Parts: sequence; structure tokens; C-alpha cells
Amino acid sequence: MFAIDRHAWANRWRDRHPGERLLLAGGGLLILSLLPVFTTAPLILLVMTIATVAGAGIPVRDLLAFMAIPVGFLLTGAPFLAVSLDLNDGIRLAFSPAGAMTALEVTLRSLAALSCLALLALTTPVVELVALLRRLGVPSAIVEIMLLIYRLIFLFMEQAITGQHAQAARQGYSTFGRSLRSLGQLVATLLQRALQRARRLETGLAARGFEGELRVLSPVHALSWPRLLRIGVLLGAVSLLALRLDRWLG
Repeated sequence: MFAIDRHAWANRWRDRHPGERLLLAGGGLLILSLLPVFTTAPLILLVMTIATVAGAGIPVRDLLAFMAIPVGFLLTGAPFLAVSLDLNDGIRLAFSPAGAMTALEVTLRSLAALSCLALLALTTPVVELVALLRRLGVPSAIVEIMLLIYRLIFLFMEQAITGQHAQAARQGYSTFGRSLRSLGQLVATLLQRALQRARRLETGLAARGFEGELRVLSPVHALSWPRLLRIGVLLGAVSLLALRLDRWLG
């Protein structure tokens, strides 16, 4: 999480308008949802990866680290889509060609969508994204929840790391049994502290006259119409190429 925030504030596209990055990532998601997935998803994945690494200057290692956990969940669950369960004559598992095709489609679409999310998350600070969402007319309640969750994530991560280090110093992870017990105690403590932090935050906001909107300072960047045009041309070229490949492959 700290690496994500660090890259969001220090990448090569830091001085560009967040709407340009939102157009590229959102346009990729829109194309992915409308066009054939087997030709569109690899193109979107390739374009977003090149834009993130070569364009914004995000190291490949950090991009892979960002995608590692979601990809792990995806690859763990996808094989189950290729298996059918028959209960007519006992419990029998069988390979399903239709399920395998669905698993492949879900995997490709999810990987491409994840690359769009990685581009936006690694290049756009939350403060700028929130300001952009306000201008686009997103309800203020949703924006405020985003800001609060963003702030609390860092607080809980810091508390979790501090608690884990304290447990490790007391040999809390020396054996498997102790590790499970220490992990359970850590989770229980974080839950209790999360509730306490939420109450304190609510009291603090009320004491400061909170009226439903958190004001934050965000830098102002000029919107570049030539870059918007290039992004539109790029997305259009990806769409045409995906359709051509789909027709060629039959």
C-alpha cells in the first residue's frame, strides 16, 4: 500500500491532469466490456502494461507486486469453473468444456481489467481522484467514504505492523501453533481498535462542525487536449484491431 501511494505521487505522469489517466483506464474497461474478450483482453493488458511501465515509469517489480494477490485469487478459483458437479449418481466431478471456456474468458477479462486498475492506482493519488469525482458529480457520500477508508487503511496497517513486530519480539511466531494464536490475537486487537478509532473519528468530526463534506487540498493541472486526442486514437486503434482479429480468427 505504501509503494502504491509513493508511485502515485512520484511517477512521470504526476503533473498531468487525472482525467487523462481516468480516460485511458476507463476507456480500456469500456472496450473490454463491449468487444470480444479473447481478442480484446490481451490487447488491453499489453497496452496498459506498456503505458504503466514505459509511460508512467512504474517499475515492473512493483507492478507485478500490485497484481500478485488478485492474480493469485483468480488463478486459484478459475479451475473450479472448468469442473462440473453431478449429483444424480453420487458425487462425481467431470471436466466441462463449456466451463473451461468460461474460466478462460473470466481469467482474461479479469487480468485486463486489473491492468486498467493498476494504471489508475499507481499513477493517480487518491486526493486528485476524489477531486475529479467531485467535479464529475459523484455523490458526496461516496466520496467521503473513499477518503475515510483511504485514511483508515494506513492507520490500521501501521498498527498491524507494530503489533506483529511486538509479537515477533516475544517469540509469538516461533512455532505454527503460536503463529495461529498470535495472528488471532492481532486480528481481534485490530477489530477492537478499529471500532474505537471510528468512534473517535465521529466525535472529532462532530466537534469540528462536520456538515457532510471533507475538504482537501489538491493540485490543479491543465487538461491537455492533444493528449486526450492521442488517448482516444489509441483506444480506437485497439478496438479496430480487436475486431479485425476476431473476424480473422473466426
